Amino acid sequence: MTNDILLAGFGGQGILFIGKMLAYLGLYGGKQVSWLPSYGPEMRGGTCNCSVCISDDPIGSPLVLEPDQLLVMNTPSYDKFIGSVKAGGKCFIDSTLIDEKCDRSDIDCYYIPATRLAGDNGLKGMANVILLGKMIKEAGIADEAVIDKTVKKVVPPKKAHLIEANLKALKLGMEQ
Repeated sequence: MTNDILLAGFGGQGILFIGKMLAYLGLYGGKQVSWLPSYGPEMRGGTCNCSVCISDDPIGSPLVLEPDQLLVMNTPSYDKFIGSVKAGGKCFIDSTLIDEKCDRSDIDCYYIPATRLAGDNGLKGMANVILLGKMIKEAGIADEAVIDKTVKKVVPPKKAHLIEANLKALKLGMEQ
């Protein structure tokens, strides 16, 4: 089985970080993985997306054009990619930042007020991880042991103090 995932938002929202986290979740789960970041020339505020493929079989192309799962954190990304989700797919939307509602009946959409939840729970800047937690749960991407190992790997040593906050954010997303 192959799970093609597209993550999109503005630069600075942690899109590439959660893409890397997904890639390691697949790797530690014994799967084939690819991680392909794409971003504009701006450091923050420009467009940013990341294709992640997690598969039981070798991956033919790392580029995700028709995602099984779409995670979006801004309206331009929602507008650009919502039509590309495969029928039967899932879309995870930060409803704090995106007011639009999807009119497609062939996909499941999850509206999570991730930015608000992050602020309310002392997890400022971790809306991306909250959304990822919801995706992990709904798509059945990984189990708890793999999640713990992954977070400890992808959080850089100089930010090791954020490991527990990342785990808390993932759990919060899974509870939504």
